[in-house]
Amino acid sequence: MRHEGLAPSLSPWHTTLRLLWGKAKIPMKDKKPSTGELLRDTLDMLVLKTLTRGAMHGYAIAEFIEETTDDVLRVEEGALYPALHRLELRGLVAAVWGISENNRRARYYKLTAAGRKQLGEESARWDRMTAAVARIMEA
Repeated sequence: MRHEGLAPSLSPWHTTLRLLWGKAKIPMKDKKPSTGELLRDTLDMLVLKTLTRGAMHGYAIAEFIEETTDDVLRVEEGALYPALHRLELRGLVAAVWGISENNRRARYYKLTAAGRKQLGEESARWDRMTAAVARIMEA
């Protein structure tokens, strides 16, 4: 079956997938995030919020999150560095090489303007979600 304007191997289904994976945004109430997505998005939000304090290297980011939450939230390297890379690819953080407090070479991450905007959107979404959960817990 040949579709007008599409390469012979691409069906409308493939085009729909491309749109979903591209820049198209799905409203939160229409999207049902998996547990993995929710955890990933929450970590991203925490990293962005942490970077509002200024440029930090990965270990300092993890340490701040752990200390601020009284060790309730622990960020493992296997989750943190992929999150930082993902945020950098999306243009939400920028990274430069520098020297850490203990004279080691480290990548320092800082929030970009796009990252500040994204943090505002994620914070509003988080507030709505936690308020909804609180209403249920108080019922």
